[in-house]
Amino acid sequence: MSRQPNIILIMTDQQRYDSIAALGASYMHTPNLDRLAGEGVSFSQCHCTAAVCVPSRTSFFTMEYPHTVRSFENPSPWPGCWVEDLQAAGYHTVNVGKMHTVPMDGKFGFDQRFIVENKDRPLWLHLPHGAMLDEWDKFLLNSGVRKPSRAGYMADFPEWEWGLGAFEWPLDEQYHPDVFVGTMAEWFIDKRESASPLFLQVGFPGPHPPYDPPARFLEMYADADIPVPQVTDEDLAGQPPHHALQRQVMIDQNYDAVRWTERPSAEQLLRMRRHYAANVTLIDEQVGRILAALERKGYLEDAIVVFMSDHGDCLGDHGHIQKWVLYDCITRVPAIVWAPGRLPAGVEVGGLVQHMDLGPMLFELAGLPVRQHSGSQSALPVARGEQPGRDAVFCELRASTNVRQLTMVRTHEWKLVHYLDHPEWGELYDLAGDPGELRNLWHDAAHQETKQALLDVLRNWHIRQPLGLEKVVR
Repeated sequence: MSRQPNIILIMTDQQRYDSIAALGASYMHTPNLDRLAGEGVSFSQCHCTAAVCVPSRTSFFTMEYPHTVRSFENPSPWPGCWVEDLQAAGYHTVNVGKMHTVPMDGKFGFDQRFIVENKDRPLWLHLPHGAMLDEWDKFLLNSGVRKPSRAGYMADFPEWEWGLGAFEWPLDEQYHPDVFVGTMAEWFIDKRESASPLFLQVGFPGPHPPYDPPARFLEMYADADIPVPQVTDEDLAGQPPHHALQRQVMIDQNYDAVRWTERPSAEQLLRMRRHYAANVTLIDEQVGRILAALERKGYLEDAIVVFMSDHGDCLGDHGHIQKWVLYDCITRVPAIVWAPGRLPAGVEVGGLVQHMDLGPMLFELAGLPVRQHSGSQSALPVARGEQPGRDAVFCELRASTNVRQLTMVRTHEWKLVHYLDHPEWGELYDLAGDPGELRNLWHDAAHQETKQALLDVLRNWHIRQPLGLEKVVR
């Protein structure tokens, strides 16, 4: 394999780890993602570095933690992107769909961009001149159809008040944003004529809410027995006050067309999760179209395919919806790397990795130098079974309530969440005995030594990480 391989990076938005059949969700219909997992390496403990879209993606594409590149909120500008390095190495670099760059229409190393952003979004879009139409907007406008949005769901759908953001897609399938992205990617692959190696990033807006699958995908889950969370009083009582404030924000603001409620019923949650599952299956079908197009053009004969998401979704776990908290259902993301001849097939790796660790891994697999960075550690030796993974992973969050910053440290056995300027708040979970993170031990007298040890790990990380001295010292 002397020629540089084609690299295909497929990213979803807000997809939980437990939403792929091959990764343990037996109720899911995901044959194409199952194929990638069966023929590649899946990381079962891959954790994002931020619990919100732009900081997570900035971190991934810079190989740095969010605080290092000053990316804390969705309006935070990107300082750069390692796609620039692939472009300099001779790759034809193309983005189809969602990248969530700031500014939205920046180049960031791409030769071509076919931009699609959020399904239901505000109009500011980080641009000095205000709103910008993306490719999906233009398609809908020129097709003469009204874009589904929060205002339309609120006005026209009787399930607005009780549906938790779950709606059947009201237009023909071709207009759905995830179908549109799959169609654009297939079109680009079929039409491309170039001898240069290809880097193709395909970004799906889903399964980020609104949870809006077309009818035929919902039919696949009409009787699906999907696990539904049972939120306990103990769970809620043990949460720091930030959590109640965050739930109230979701109840009041209806972000992304989700009208949340304090105690949704089991029937409401099951319906919402069936819609979410159907969204994932829709995306899986589009992944199949993309893989088929790549095979038709011969691009998979020497290729690396990565499938991943930027963060997860609570979907009612712990009484929450969407993100903005640091439970595993948010930080743990699907991460599959398919690279025949370069990586083993059908291997599930349980070592701790950060999602940005896939960046240097890609460059090493392609035989390219890795840019200087202080955050990432290549996941390649972990994928090949040569190293066990990190001692700990970290995640950051600039809260939308009265907390300035939340920071998580997670080992295989324990998780701690630190609340800046609120020493009386905090979260501590024994993941071995309480994998669901239901019993907060922050104030438990029997676990103060463990809490202090993890706070020491967090302190050492903040001191050592900018120096590139990432190994945790205990």
